[in-house]
Amino acid sequence: MEEHKILDRITVDSKVMAGKPTIRGLRITVEQVLTALSSGIPADDLLEDYPELEADDIKAVLIYALELVKQERIFAVA
Repeated sequence: MEEHKILDRITVDSKVMAGKPTIRGLRITVEQVLTALSSGIPADDLLEDYPELEADDIKAVLIYALELVKQERIFAVA
């Protein structure tokens, strides 16, 4: 799946989860998935625990996070 298409899985709606980025409008946030993965929970376990999640959703979360980091700029303070 093309990167721009996979990012369509990440949605933002002010009426869902207080406007945090979610996966396909579900009540599962990008933050929840990143927190689980960074805590060492395997992606396969997440997919098992959340049957509405798909492998491409996890890939979309990682690409979304990557895109945010790529935009980050740090400026030296004199």
